[in-house]
Amino acid sequence: MTATRNHPGPAVGVPVRFSDRRAAGLLLLVAGSAVVLGIMTAEALYPAAYDVHRNTVSDLAAMRPGDVVRQPSAAIFNTTMIASGALIAIAAVMLHRSRAGVLATVPVLGLGVGMVGVGVFPGNTVMAVHQLVSIATFLCGGVAAIVTARLSARVLRPVHAVLGGVALAFLLGYTFLGDLAVFDRLGEGGVERWVVYPVVLWIVVLGAGLATARPDDTSTG
Repeated sequence: MTATRNHPGPAVGVPVRFSDRRAAGLLLLVAGSAVVLGIMTAEALYPAAYDVHRNTVSDLAAMRPGDVVRQPSAAIFNTTMIASGALIAIAAVMLHRSRAGVLATVPVLGLGVGMVGVGVFPGNTVMAVHQLVSIATFLCGGVAAIVTARLSARVLRPVHAVLGGVALAFLLGYTFLGDLAVFDRLGEGGVERWVVYPVVLWIVVLGAGLATARPDDTSTG
């Protein structure tokens, strides 16, 4: 398959490597599903009071304010972040091999590396590092959702824009306008989930689309 003026992608005459794209899609699909199931399981097995209004997902690894580690939730959460992040990083490499372009692959790679960092540096280690990799992960996820839209079928591209836009809106809104009533009503935990879950949904959407792409499908770039 070669790119045309009607569907963005690599330069004209440069073939898209669909085997790499399908492999990347499968990795993303597995990673996104694992994040949802891992967080859900860690929340269900948390051995103390856990409130999604107040507590962030990272509290599953180290509950603030004392950064208390409680098992098995901490191990489940950290393992999920590291494994899923590694799969996403590998998927980014596969996308690069498929001629997806730097604009699309760098944010995906940043998301994967950031997730690994979240699992390696939970709050009970170095909080400054944990906060840095968390913000980088959220930001890369929202941006990646938008810039990878051209890799999906045209009907799915608005879904990318909406999910990425929602994630970035809540991230930036809470960072700079945290006193707004909507954020107060949702709580820190609720707001963070409006950042995390749109990104996870995008991972699944992109992964499913790429995993089922065909060489004669001219709707993908």
